[in-house]
Amino acid sequence: MASLRCHGEPSLVVLFDERVERMTITLLSFDGCPHVESTLTRIRAALRAEGVHATIERVEVDSPEEAVRHGFLGSPSVRVNGRDIEPGADARLEYGLACRTYASPGGIEGTPSHDLIRAALQGS
Repeated sequence: MASLRCHGEPSLVVLFDERVERMTITLLSFDGCPHVESTLTRIRAALRAEGVHATIERVEVDSPEEAVRHGFLGSPSVRVNGRDIEPGADARLEYGLACRTYASPGGIEGTPSHDLIRAALQGS
């Protein structure tokens, strides 16, 4: 842990930890996916709710070959620090340009639930 004394404010000391890593959220999708914007909205809401700062990266998957290379389970897919937010998804091997669905308390949705995203943020 290091400290930084701000100029002009001798009584103010700002502490920071050099070991803190910034969280990265990756949103993988294909062009025209109808659930990308609602997924981004839920990601941003979950980040606010958790008080977490993160970089959101967008990856557009354009071909079956890219789907395999990215381990793309369908659109939209969300990863926190490289790990899919859906429990058990890392064991799946069905890659391709398809719509992805998520189980939620209200049934099946094309957008991951707010709770699923928050759980992934808490677990990273």
